[in-house]
Amino acid sequence: MGDPKKQRKKYETPRFRWRKDILQEELRLLGQYGLRNKHELWRHKTTLSKTRSIARSLIGKAPEERAKMENELLTKLKKISILHETAVLDNILDLSIEDLLERRLQTIVFRKGLARTIYQSRQLITHGHVAIGNRRVTIPGYMVSKEEENQITYSPKSAIAKETHPLRQGLSVEAKQPEISQPSRGRRGGKGGGRF
Repeated sequence: MGDPKKQRKKYETPRFRWRKDILQEELRLLGQYGLRNKHELWRHKTTLSKTRSIARSLIGKAPEERAKMENELLTKLKKISILHETAVLDNILDLSIEDLLERRLQTIVFRKGLARTIYQSRQLITHGHVAIGNRRVTIPGYMVSKEEENQITYSPKSAIAKETHPLRQGLSVEAKQPEISQPSRGRRGGKGGGRF
């Protein structure tokens, strides 16, 4: 055990980080899901990779030996609605990174129509305007379970909870389709005027 204050890396970087196709795919996902940086994307990719490796190791074991671990893994993924109710162990190998990113709080707030853009949904969450049930959640990457999905609303203490708030004018409560945009790569000029 180390010092509890010591931060440890929770992700693995891609093996071929500078390949053009990998860079373009990462930028597409960053823009589509409103991620702050590639570390967030890599964290979800690492989670998916570890889950799939556990599934591969369980497939190789005898049926009586793997029954308990298989049930635990499937229950965990069904709880956060990554897998459907009738899924089996082989379905875990078919998962993609988009399946995980769709279950983030930021994405679900945008899909429910509580924000105009995916970036605005991130801002609303980090500023404490979104609640799950009666509990405020300020983590955009929070994985929402199936039961919690229907409880996502504006926080009662937030000014946005009022129907007359300017942000709520023109917002529809129906699900929105993802917008494909790419994040800006930085600013030219600015206060320091330094070179990039």
